[in-house]
Amino acid sequence: MRKSTISLDRSRQVAVQVHEILKERILSVILTPGTVLSRLSLQEEFGVSQTPVRDALLRLQEEGLVDIFPQHATLVSRIDVAHARQAQFLRLSIELEMARRVASETPDETADALAEILRQQEHVANPATYDRFDALDRDFHRVLYDQSGNAGLWRVMRAQSTHLDRLRRLNLPMPGKMQAVLSDHRAIVDAIRGRNAGGAAEKAMRQHLSGTLAIVDAITAKHPEFIIDEDGFVPDAVVLAG
Repeated sequence: MRKSTISLDRSRQVAVQVHEILKERILSVILTPGTVLSRLSLQEEFGVSQTPVRDALLRLQEEGLVDIFPQHATLVSRIDVAHARQAQFLRLSIELEMARRVASETPDETADALAEILRQQEHVANPATYDRFDALDRDFHRVLYDQSGNAGLWRVMRAQSTHLDRLRRLNLPMPGKMQAVLSDHRAIVDAIRGRNAGGAAEKAMRQHLSGTLAIVDAITAKHPEFIIDEDGFVPDAVVLAG
């Protein structure tokens, strides 16, 4: 792994920060499946001792983002499609109700907050700013949790969505995906501002959350080395060892 100068906040737990940085690299597919995570290299890169690196890797293992083989190696895991489908089911269950609730209780306030994020997202809808676009997509959904009075559930949902997030990140560069996301977000904003007339908010949210897994076969065909399918099958691919 290439060394870099990373300035950690010494007022926060070091292991937490190492975990956050490595997790973001995996979710954004900077670190691809099969990549070897050398503990010694990580200690040198972050300028920390063995313990925070070990703790960060163990937490990533709990989240299904790395596979640890004792006395051998730690590898970035493949994307588990079955786990992603479960996360999508959970998100649908939660966010459909949230969309209905905010459209009834705080339609204008919520729509205004979402519209502001949407405006920012429109300005970064290009291949050079995938990461910013994706971060704003998360912000868009976080507003629903905040406005519905369920901010604590956001952390729970984020922890359960690691494999779904990685699939989404692979889907994002595919032709038309960013424009589809923007179109879905506009529909959600309009439906909430319209106070969910005819169940439009739930319908728009369902359409939006179903996008990535609706084309999981196309994602698997394009990136077979990233995937474990619902039956636990690993498509033929070369395992990366970067």
